[in-house]
Amino acid sequence: MKTIGLLGGMSWESTGHYYKLLNEGVKAARGGLHSAPIAMISVDFDPLARWMQEDDWDAVSRQLCRAAKQVEAAGADFLMLGTNTMHKVADDIAAAIDIPLLHLIDVTAEAIKAQGLTSVGLLGTRTTMTDPFYANRLAAHGLSVVVPTPAAQDRLNRIIFEELCLGNFTDPSRRELLYMMAELKQAGAEGIVEGCTEIGMLVEPSHTRLPLFDTTRIHAQAAVRLALGD
Repeated sequence: MKTIGLLGGMSWESTGHYYKLLNEGVKAARGGLHSAPIAMISVDFDPLARWMQEDDWDAVSRQLCRAAKQVEAAGADFLMLGTNTMHKVADDIAAAIDIPLLHLIDVTAEAIKAQGLTSVGLLGTRTTMTDPFYANRLAAHGLSVVVPTPAAQDRLNRIIFEELCLGNFTDPSRRELLYMMAELKQAGAEGIVEGCTEIGMLVEPSHTRLPLFDTTRIHAQAAVRLALGD
């Protein structure tokens, strides 16, 4: 079994969820006392979030490249970057290490196409929704992307950083996201990419009839398959 490399802490709430999903996946596949071999570095999110808001992506890249090298040195066979937004610097990270990067957006796109969808709504941080790195990567897989209005983006960005990243999952915020999803459907989205690793912890498939693509779960499932050689 390969050792999974996990670069987390962005936020630690979702990284804890990653850890659980990875181990549940291996246990389901192998049974007994089997668990996932994981080499993990969990960073301090506060300076990264500040640099992101200051648009200092060079600083973000330097910090995450250093951390990725630590994950590699710990014996990982491949790397997962346990965050959507920081995939903006994924190419820098991939170039800084000698092990493969399991790209979150690529495995999410494959999951979308496997359901026969061609258009999705994208929810995430303001950077994820407005910077072309995410939508362009999905477009390279033949998918079209719809995002919320600027006002809705502001509301969602606040919910993510002031609530979800702090472990606060409330019914009013869930209703707010469900309303955004309904608007995206009206704008042509056939399904919704939960493009922030915490959103899937707030809105689950039981809350809506729209197909949801929980990027944390999809990423973890792909990592388990890769670790097991499936």
